[in-house]
Formats: sequence, C-alpha cells, structure tokens
Amino acid sequence: MAFSTRLTSSLRPALAALRWAAPRQCRGLSTPQRSEPSLNLGGIFPPLATPFSPTQEVDYAQLEGNLRRYASIPFRGLVALGSNGEYPYLAPQERVEVVRCVRQALPRDRLLLAGSGCESTQATIELTVSMAEAGADVALVVTPCYYRGAMTTAALIHHYTEIGDASPIPVVLYSVPANTGLDLPLDAVITLAQHPNIIGIKDSGGDITRMGLMVHKTRQEDFQVLAGSAGFLLASYAVGASGGVCALANVLGDPLCQLDHLCRTGQWQEARDLQHRLIEPNTAVTRRFGIPGLKKAMEWFGYYGGSCRAPLAPLSPVQVEELRSTFSTNGWL
Repeated sequence: MAFSTRLTSSLRPALAALRWAAPRQCRGLSTPQRSEPSLNLGGIFPPLATPFSPTQEVDYAQLEGNLRRYASIPFRGLVALGSNGEYPYLAPQERVEVVRCVRQALPRDRLLLAGSGCESTQATIELTVSMAEAGADVALVVTPCYYRGAMTTAALIHHYTEIGDASPIPVVLYSVPANTGLDLPLDAVITLAQHPNIIGIKDSGGDITRMGLMVHKTRQEDFQVLAGSAGFLLASYAVGASGGVCALANVLGDPLCQLDHLCRTGQWQEARDLQHRLIEPNTAVTRRFGIPGLKKAMEWFGYYGGSCRAPLAPLSPVQVEELRSTFSTNGWL
C-alpha cells in the first residue's frame, strides 16, 4: 500500500468519528450508562436488495428509485451488499459500483454500511479500502467460512484484527450462522471489541442470551450490538442492543422505525403488540421464502423487487399466495 493510502487509512477513522457522531439514545431496560460512542449505530438499517434487469444486470435506475422512496423513512442509515443484497453473486466491480450509487443517492446524515467480507484477509482488506473510496462510512465484514473447520477463535481474532488495523473506516463484525454455518465465538467478539476501529457487531443468530452477554461483556468498550432480524428486535433492545439491520425494513420500514421508537421511549406494551405483528412477515421474507420472497413483498409496497440472480429461483404461484396471506393476516395488506 502506498504511503498516501496508509496516511489516509490512519486518519479516516478519526475523521469519520467526528463527522458522524450522533446523540446517544436509550440502550435497553437495565444496561448501565456508557460514554458516547464514536459513531452512533442506534436505529434501523435496511439491508438493501439489489435490483436486477430482465437480463440479470444490476439495475442502478431501479436502485435509485427505491432509495428515493426510502428517503422519507427515518432510517439511521442503509446497508449495501449484505446477505439480502445477493453479495456473493456480484462481481467485485459491481459491488463497488453499487456502493457508489447508494452513497450518491443517500442523504449525508444517513450512514452507509457496506459489505466487504471475503474469504481471505487480504481480499477483505482490499475490498474494504475500495468500499471506503466509494463512500461507505462503515465496513460490514462477514465471517469467512469456506474452511470453517479451521476458523478457530484465534484465527478469527487475527483475521478481524488485521482488517481493523488496515481499514480506513470503522468495522462492524457480521455473524450470520444460517448462511455461513459459523457463529463468531463470543470470546472472539469480546476480544475484538477492544480494537479501536471495530465498533460493533450485527448478530443474526437470534440467541438473545448471547446478545445480552455481548452487551454486558463489552460495556466498557466503544462497541454496539445490532440485531440482525426484525423477528427478535424488541427482545434485542430489552437486553441492550443499539439497533437493527432487518431485511423486513425493505418492506415495512416505517413500522420498524416505530418499533425502534417505542422501545427507546419505554412504551413496551405498544412495542410488544407491534413486534407480534412483525414476526410472521419477517419469517416469511427470511427463513421461509428468502430473498425471492423479500423481493416479491417489496413490489406490493411500492418498491422495485424484481428477480434474483440465478441460481436463486422465483417463488411458485402457491408460495406467492402463502406470502401474501402472511402479510394480510397480520394487517399489512
């Protein structure tokens, strides 16, 4: 890496912290007060779906159209190239161009988290630098998993430490065992939370006890826990999570922001009632029907969903009706 790049890398975390620091809000029911985080991740982030044209090229015009609609929803920011963005199916240059497109359309007061996790440490660092240059504020780095048997706590700590050291922007860990078959070990999370450039984790596993322990064990660090699904968002806030990266926010962004508000203001009964109505739709667009279900539901709420890239297949007519019924029976359609 050239000297100028190294210099930029050393300065950008501090600059980003100054630029994006925001007022701290309630973290949960009984979490002790902590100092202001350098970069406040509190709030809802939709992990954007990547639109494709009929020929399966990235459709940047449709992406910009969705972003215009999301601008009126009080999201803390957006995630580009998470699991719901079909990240593994995009070429490296497409990944960077998607982030550049989102940054250009996104208001400057909204954070942009960009997926940059690759199987090797070197490739992850290179892509993370490219994401920063394209305008990302934070790198979201999924666990490497192809050689999962070798991904010990020590190996993962080394991997993320190297990334944190080299990244010109703050890093958020990303544990999504449903996709990787690998849970980022709690001991690794606690150790990595001490790194000055690793500021949080998106945990999609759904183990509330584990999330509560993360909050508790990292309470002295500048580190925030994000729920990785709308299905357990309220429970996550109750144990001290800062926010959520939720696929369902692509469809029901306003209700999820309302749930965030209710939890932060202590309106727990209203929050519970709303959470109950979100559980089945969330399951439908994640575990049950996946990204094809998410994209189909987006179309019913005025967004562009479109097709997925092969080999992801569209829903059958029966599945479409089941998906619609899930939303309608919970009062959303």
